[in-house]
Amino acid sequence: MRHLIDPLDFTKEEIGKILDLAEDISENTAAYAHKCDGKILATLFFEPSTRTRLSFESAMMRLGGKVLGFSSANSSSAAKGESVGDTIRTVSCYSDIIAMRHNKEGAPLVGSKYASVPVINAGDGGHQHPTQTLTDLLTIKKETGRLNNITVGLCGDLKFGRTVHSLIKSLARYEGIKFVLISPEELRVPDYIIEEVLVKGGHDFREVRTIEEVMPELDILYMTRVQRERFFNEEDYIRLKDSYILTKEKMALGKDSLRVLHPLPRVNEIAKEVDDDERAVYFKQVQNGVYVRMALIMTLLEIE
Repeated sequence: MRHLIDPLDFTKEEIGKILDLAEDISENTAAYAHKCDGKILATLFFEPSTRTRLSFESAMMRLGGKVLGFSSANSSSAAKGESVGDTIRTVSCYSDIIAMRHNKEGAPLVGSKYASVPVINAGDGGHQHPTQTLTDLLTIKKETGRLNNITVGLCGDLKFGRTVHSLIKSLARYEGIKFVLISPEELRVPDYIIEEVLVKGGHDFREVRTIEEVMPELDILYMTRVQRERFFNEEDYIRLKDSYILTKEKMALGKDSLRVLHPLPRVNEIAKEVDDDERAVYFKQVQNGVYVRMALIMTLLEIE
């Protein structure tokens, strides 16, 4: 029995097979309509979510399976003090596979140790978000035709953004990736990722403070929100926030082959006018998330 807790739980080759399956599903969705007949997915979302939870539910239902679960800790026995281990043991009796989101880092890993069915980490605190990473990889592959020899700019909250941490760790396994880390000093990538992943792996990376200075060289721009609540004072936030809003003018500096991704939800970090630019693919990214989760569910349930 396999779980997906960390994006590196699968080898690069295994990830390749999941992405290939997801691509085939995207092109032949009807052929997969009954692959999970009789199977049940439990969505245990101790933390609120729109896209991830509904994407998992859509994926399972498109495969012919059924879904049960809860969308917040307050609507579960966690509100009564039940442990994660007890919840997972119980829900394992009701389902064939579990997708779990939790506000505490490491909670899905703890849950997987008590589970009798596969567990998927659907996001744990500021730590990891492996299915979003699979979605990002599929989107990059479909839009550029490759997962190597690309320059990737990651912009915004790089300190607390779990999607950013997972994506860096995963892309670091491919050849010729250049990382451009665009953030205010207060929200730069954590030192442990810089040291353990980028420096130790000998990867080409640099840190900059504005989008404009690197826009012409990027193949991928991965936008995230600069969050007001992460700053110690309002003055710093006001001084920096507009530097990380993607506008039509900034898009004009990019290559025709540039692709803009965003894990969503968006607040104001991408101007609405950018949505009409064919290089903005974040809503395609949402659709790709369904196909990836369909492929992952089939893989963990060992369905051919």
